[in-house]
Amino acid sequence: MHFLVVEDEVRLADLIVQYLRESGHTAEGCHNGLTGLDAARDPRVDAVVMDVMLPGKDGVQVCRTLRREGSDVPVLLLTARSAINERVAGLDAGADDYLVKPFALEELSARLRAISRRRPALGSRLDVGDLVLDPDERRAWRAGVELDLSRREFAVLEILMENAGRVVTRARLLEEAWDGEADLQSNSVDVHISKLRSKIDKPFGRASITTLRGTGYRLETRS
Repeated sequence: MHFLVVEDEVRLADLIVQYLRESGHTAEGCHNGLTGLDAARDPRVDAVVMDVMLPGKDGVQVCRTLRREGSDVPVLLLTARSAINERVAGLDAGADDYLVKPFALEELSARLRAISRRRPALGSRLDVGDLVLDPDERRAWRAGVELDLSRREFAVLEILMENAGRVVTRARLLEEAWDGEADLQSNSVDVHISKLRSKIDKPFGRASITTLRGTGYRLETRS
């Protein structure tokens, strides 16, 4: 997923961006409301972490503008412990959740997962070559043949197909397909990738999933 962090405390913004990147996502930071608003309009942004007190345009104003423009990008506001009025104003302006400073980065990650799941799906079927996946019906096919996938295999394949042609790290797969429940040192991802290959590649004479040692996996757009 791609996250936008809008926070005028540069060190805090950098810390959050670094944490999200180390968790297997992409992230960018900016430090005032006006540039944050422009950046949040980018359709590639999956969720926004935004401080309420920002120069140029505060977080509540940014959120209200986004909703008025029809944007449904999830927004997590960062507020001061005593600023109850800010939290109420932010939620009324269309924010999805808030987090009180200081906070644990693990809680930030959990709240981002929660608000991202609430966002309506932007499309129906995913198509990569002769691979087709329907998230709504929880069904997948290769060359017209329906695949018998477990819930976790389906989740891993969906993430790979959403990022076809790009590297997906093991950490990201654990974060999204396992909701962070599996340990980074476990072999859960490797086992499920192996099972996927036996179901989507071997029977069809394909080699779709590339392993990039020490980095992650990539679903090839041509196989």
